[in-house]
Amino acid sequence: MEDMEKLGLPEHLADLRTCLIRSLLAVIICFSAAYYYIEPIGDWFFKPLFDVLPKGSSLIFISYQEAFFFT
Repeated sequence: MEDMEKLGLPEHLADLRTCLIRSLLAVIICFSAAYYYIEPIGDWFFKPLFDVLPKGSSLIFISYQEAFFFT
């Protein structure tokens, strides 16, 4: 903790830049992984709904956000 108090503004800014770059890379990697596995994730997410739908029926969404507003 004492080392952090002795750092000047440029050192703190460099540390902030490093943290921001690492966070951005983590978001990009996680988004890419989720996008790659979108079908299995979607199947897992909608499985309870598909289980209660009558045979031969399907879900129809007019817009993207409509999928999140089930009643």
